[in-house]
Amino acid sequence: MTSQHRTRPYRGVPAEERRAQRRAALMEAGLELLGTRGWAATTVRGVCSLAGLNDRYFYENFADRDTLLLAIVDEQAALGTARILEAAEDVTAHLPELARASVTATVDFLTSDPRLAHVLGHEFPANPLLQQRRGEIIENLATLFAKRTRYLLGETPLSDTDLALTSFTLTSGLWDLIAAWLRGDVPIDRDHLIDYTVALLLTVTDLAAPLHKRLT
Repeated sequence: MTSQHRTRPYRGVPAEERRAQRRAALMEAGLELLGTRGWAATTVRGVCSLAGLNDRYFYENFADRDTLLLAIVDEQAALGTARILEAAEDVTAHLPELARASVTATVDFLTSDPRLAHVLGHEFPANPLLQQRRGEIIENLATLFAKRTRYLLGETPLSDTDLALTSFTLTSGLWDLIAAWLRGDVPIDRDHLIDYTVALLLTVTDLAAPLHKRLT
């Protein structure tokens, strides 16, 4: 069988497009199960059944269940990061406005879909693979935060190393705060969470340079 014959359109839909549609259906089914039943209860059979596909198409796209679920987490992390960057582009080049836009975009993204709230609040803390992925996502977000902050602050006594440390500390701490809030462990409303987080970001940024100067 020639390659041309294998990849010919079916009902007018090219083979690569059909494959992309099947992958998207599997990703959506995986998110539905992960975000409602959890990692342990999400199986290849369950994903295929919900997507209306047989397991041949599953293994056409993913090596195993864990590969699928990590792909889902990576996709949502990329979407969330894009939402934050998009919000940041819509504000003036001042740190207070940037902080509020970024925090609001983060909270709104995570609360836009209860499945995402469940994954962050419950699945990440319980799964070793997700804990590893958490570290990678936080590192990426902290790097973005540091670069944007350096651009806005310009020349300050705060070294690049200390700015990176500050960004990592804030990002990892706020991850845990928002996860706890999504679980209902922090009894405050959305506006209070956003106001507090913005105030914390600005306070740390304001104090970091003078503190560094006093310690040197």
